[in-house]
Amino acid sequence: MLGLMQNHPLLISSLIEHAARHHGDGQIVSRRVEGDIHRCTWADSARRSKQVANALDALGIAAGSRVGTLAWNGYRHQELYFGVSGSGRVLHTINPRLLPEQIAWIANHAEDEAICFDLTFLPIVKGIHGHCKTVKHWIALCDADKLPADSGVPGLLSYESWIGAQPTEYAWPRLDENAASSMCYTSGTTGNPKAALYSHRSSVLHAFAGSLPDAMNLSASSVILPVVPMFHVNAWGIPYAAALTGCKLVYPGAAMDGKSIHELMESEGVTMAAGVPTVWQMLLNHLSQNKLKFSTLKSTIIGGAACPPAMLNTFENDYGVEVRHAWGMTEMSPLGTVCTLKEKHRSMPEADKNKVRLKQGRAVFGVDMKIVDDQGQERPWDGKSYGDLLVRGPWIIDHYFKIDASPLQDGWFPTGDVATIDPDGYMQITDRSKDVVKSGGEWISSIDIENVAMAHPAVAMAACIGMPHPKWDERPIVVVALKPGAQVGRDELLAFYQGKVAKWQTPDDVVFVESIPLGATGKMLKTKLREQLKDYKLPT
Repeated sequence: MLGLMQNHPLLISSLIEHAARHHGDGQIVSRRVEGDIHRCTWADSARRSKQVANALDALGIAAGSRVGTLAWNGYRHQELYFGVSGSGRVLHTINPRLLPEQIAWIANHAEDEAICFDLTFLPIVKGIHGHCKTVKHWIALCDADKLPADSGVPGLLSYESWIGAQPTEYAWPRLDENAASSMCYTSGTTGNPKAALYSHRSSVLHAFAGSLPDAMNLSASSVILPVVPMFHVNAWGIPYAAALTGCKLVYPGAAMDGKSIHELMESEGVTMAAGVPTVWQMLLNHLSQNKLKFSTLKSTIIGGAACPPAMLNTFENDYGVEVRHAWGMTEMSPLGTVCTLKEKHRSMPEADKNKVRLKQGRAVFGVDMKIVDDQGQERPWDGKSYGDLLVRGPWIIDHYFKIDASPLQDGWFPTGDVATIDPDGYMQITDRSKDVVKSGGEWISSIDIENVAMAHPAVAMAACIGMPHPKWDERPIVVVALKPGAQVGRDELLAFYQGKVAKWQTPDDVVFVESIPLGATGKMLKTKLREQLKDYKLPT
């Protein structure tokens, strides 16, 4: 027997329609590439998203075709989110921090027919447009009078001219909710990037989950600043969740430095922000150096890499901002877990609460997870036993785009992370399987080693990598970049580990560098570090 409920597909167009109808005057604030602050509403965004859909129709771009973007977080990029996907095309957000040849490869692999880009990235477009075989239309996200006369890109269109002549009415098609809506490529640290192809259904369900109280806790009274880029797993689904709840959105554009982010938070009354640890480190350094505070910020979602304990303590103790540690992957849309406390934790001492908060957290509804040993046998949830982390759920990939072989293991996606899960369901990443240091048959968590170094007041960033050892197979070293003007010696930093990790886990050496290489999504590039240190020899 079937239920007798109306059968309405879960579509991205329904999100923007809901926002316009029920939160039409809700604000969307953007720091533009032009340098000014732009303001519009959800109703404005819905109208302009429909102009985008009409403009795509006028270009003859068929349903299912890919439309690429090379753009910062802003209102125009948001209009493409809804106008492209809502009209039945597939939004393809491209990471502009990749090498130009990688960008061209990705555009060709996705078979993009149009690419919309911020003028910041015109030099990239100049270099790659002749190599993008399927791209027929290049559209600069600017007014007509800002379009360079000597762009070097044949047929370059101005976004405002392109959509400006189009009507603001559009009948969103009733699509199959399993139709593709957007695609994101993995960062491709090993081999070519692979594409996750999201559906309308998966994206809408993900938006519901992301808005929950134990996730981002969004409502119509929230003011959210997504510092995580819109080209990084759809800004963790925040544009969709914001439309679902009708909250105020504040977009930072290209200005990601601590000063610009803090000024925007204060001027717009931001209550929640989301980003990776490297961005928050810049923000906290700015606050510390200038003796500043937050007047409205209540919480921050930190993901993309493990949150160092020192960062959590600084946010919570110095600024009264709740840290919500989160974990996910491109293949997971990306939300997997968020760390919030249960009722049972309320009476705990603060030190014990922080031990919980530093975990990646509990799975949100829609994500199932387990840890397994090398033989695929499930490991216990005791908080001590570690294993390879596997996940499944309605917004987790089944296949990669254009790859026939499924990555799944008996219906579960292998994340490549090594983790523990405690009896309350809190998952903690102990390492990436490729980054764990294997010393004398025992595993050393590079994350633990990095967190100790990051707690030293002189250290800005630290990376732990394993180096070959004739007796122990591998031994850990810690690569350190210091804060401006700070000083600490090798022996002093190694002594800092005493009592914080087992003696045999203490790094064998400290290597000081000007900066630690970061990937296109703000994660440390340990592959590049290993390459830089290929001639390094352990002192032991």
